[in-house]
Amino acid sequence: MKPTLEQSAIAVLEKLTKQGHLTYFAGGCVRDQLLGNIPKDYDIATAATPEQVLEVFPKGDSIGAHFGVILVKEGGFYFEIATFRTDGDYQDGRRPESVTYSSPQEDAKRRDFTINALFYDPISGAGEVIDFVEGKVDLSNQLIRAVGEASHRFQEDGLRLLRAIRFATKLGFRIEEKTWAAIREQSSVLKLISMERVNIEFSKILLSPNRAEGLQLLVDSGLIDVFLPEVLDLIGCEQPPQWHPEGDVYQHTKLMLKMIPDDSPIELVLAVLLHDIGKPATYTVDETGRIRFNGHDKVGAEMARGILNRLKYSNAVIEDVVAMVDNHMNFMHVQQMRMAKVKRFMARSTYELEMELHRVDCGSSNGLTENYDFLRQREEEFSKEPLIPPPLVTGKDLIDLGFQPGPVFKEVLQAVQNEQLEKRLDSKELAIAYIRREFLDNPSDQ
Repeated sequence: MKPTLEQSAIAVLEKLTKQGHLTYFAGGCVRDQLLGNIPKDYDIATAATPEQVLEVFPKGDSIGAHFGVILVKEGGFYFEIATFRTDGDYQDGRRPESVTYSSPQEDAKRRDFTINALFYDPISGAGEVIDFVEGKVDLSNQLIRAVGEASHRFQEDGLRLLRAIRFATKLGFRIEEKTWAAIREQSSVLKLISMERVNIEFSKILLSPNRAEGLQLLVDSGLIDVFLPEVLDLIGCEQPPQWHPEGDVYQHTKLMLKMIPDDSPIELVLAVLLHDIGKPATYTVDETGRIRFNGHDKVGAEMARGILNRLKYSNAVIEDVVAMVDNHMNFMHVQQMRMAKVKRFMARSTYELEMELHRVDCGSSNGLTENYDFLRQREEEFSKEPLIPPPLVTGKDLIDLGFQPGPVFKEVLQAVQNEQLEKRLDSKELAIAYIRREFLDNPSDQ
């Protein structure tokens, strides 16, 4: 039987320990175990130098040896083994210029937060937790506290600013007072961090079930202003109270973030966050005194594209989110759509995510569900056959009928598909007859 991740990690510790090298589990896996959660990975810290680790694991990858890290494979899993170290100065806001091999006590002092600076010895009978920074106390008190001087930790690596928010969001912990003050004072340090690294932490915050609280922490800390300032324009952007009794656009967005399922994919979460991002730019008050946001969906789609490109999301994620933002107002028209248009509406790849977006959009505001219910009913009616069946005719058929390749092809083929989706055509013969009648009896149509 293949060993588990934990069994494989313990096997790595045992091999190093047998060679006389003090070795512990370190960081997040210790934190997660103490919280009763199953670790997703195991980091290993040891007194062995990288050269000594490679003696025990000759096939290890020394790509991180400059920083005292060796990657090894055991039981089909990969583990990072880091030598206990003290870091030198951080000149680039990311990595130390140099490292000095040291002790567990010194190694703990270089880590970001106390709850991530714990060590664990799974081999000794007691299963001892080694704590040099009162991390266990902070775990018990549900507190995120920087190790040592908070401002120093954030100056070393500005990404720790976002990591503090991420851990507070994920774990539901408070951020300790001095740590919070340092985050607010040094939020601009985040500007030194590459957007790719910001993206990773930001996405983890959004994928947490506590994502709405995470967004609020980003706003209150000033960090959101560094990489997504457009969100701040939602705050205080009033909406028509008869349609949005919940309050301004920001409150509406936060409510939606709370309402979507905990395991929502990043595409849906981003679409919820950005679906009304165009409202501040399109805010007007008409002659009756009613607030309007004409075209905010189209403006918002373009803004979303620019934001997501800036944040370095993949093209696939960007296209899906932009489509959802661009389309979210079309739900109000579905009951007036022809059957063919409804089927095309439902056949789009983002349809199910858009349905969830629409559900929480209404649920967080006016509570009206008529359009959502209408589409669910249509789904049942259409469930016995493909939404978009195979075409009755092709471009070759049009050429055989005497058409010249060009823009007219799309017009004719779409017209035939419309009739097919409306169930007025169900065979190639009828389709050919329809084309002759509608397009060939009047040559000018070509």
